[in-house]
Amino acid sequence: MPRDDRSLTHLSDASLRRKNNRFNASTLRHLSAFALYEVLIGVAIFAIGVLALGRGVENCLNASTLNAEEEVVRQILSNRMAEIQTAPVSPDPAREFKIKSGYGVVKLIQKSAPAGLTEPGGTELSGINLVTLTAQWEGAGVTQTEQITFYVYRRG
Repeated sequence: MPRDDRSLTHLSDASLRRKNNRFNASTLRHLSAFALYEVLIGVAIFAIGVLALGRGVENCLNASTLNAEEEVVRQILSNRMAEIQTAPVSPDPAREFKIKSGYGVVKLIQKSAPAGLTEPGGTELSGINLVTLTAQWEGAGVTQTEQITFYVYRRG
């Protein structure tokens, strides 16, 4: 009996398809379980990332608030320094102010004393005062301090 090559090819293709179907079904079951495991790991990594990102945003907001507080205090110091420099009289030796800001009360302490500067020949320069402005405030539950020092000349 002559062999029909097409029928053999057909049989071999059919048997291969059956083998492939069994292999594919088995692999599919294995891959489905693996996909669920991958999804759980992916969700866990995503949750950790979201928590870390939330923490980073919180730290950024805290830093922004602290920066805004310090900017308000620097502006208070700058304003007081401009007032002292433009006043026609010598600055007071000691003075204290309490200034309300959007971040609480800022205590501003002013101290002034003769600078004690001398010329190369030893002659003391008169009319020059060393002024120190110190700002104190409560920021993030801790006492914060900012200070500037400058000279003021008044003919005396």
